Amino acid sequence: MYAIIETGGKQVKAEVGEFIFVEKLEVAEGETYTFDKIVLVSGDETKVGAPYVKGATVTAKVEKHGRGEKITIFKYRPKKHSASKKGHRQAYTKLKVEAINA
Repeated sequence: MYAIIETGGKQVKAEVGEFIFVEKLEVAEGETYTFDKIVLVSGDETKVGAPYVKGATVTAKVEKHGRGEKITIFKYRPKKHSASKKGHRQAYTKLKVEAINA
């Protein structure tokens, strides 16, 4: 059984027992978080929401918060004597999916 959840402007596939990485959530480590924006639930039968499945939730436990690998952005403008180099590390939350309630 799996579900497609919407969080942080993205859609993430969640299965029970799996780890998922989402945009940083303001929840302390060790606490549980419940997603209520469920787009699709698949199991014995598939339920597709319009836009969300009513009454469906996904419960996950917060494992840790962190920052991803550094991405380098380099812009170069030829014949203008202009170049800029920047870096970015995206914050994330690692969650372990505990239950899918359809």
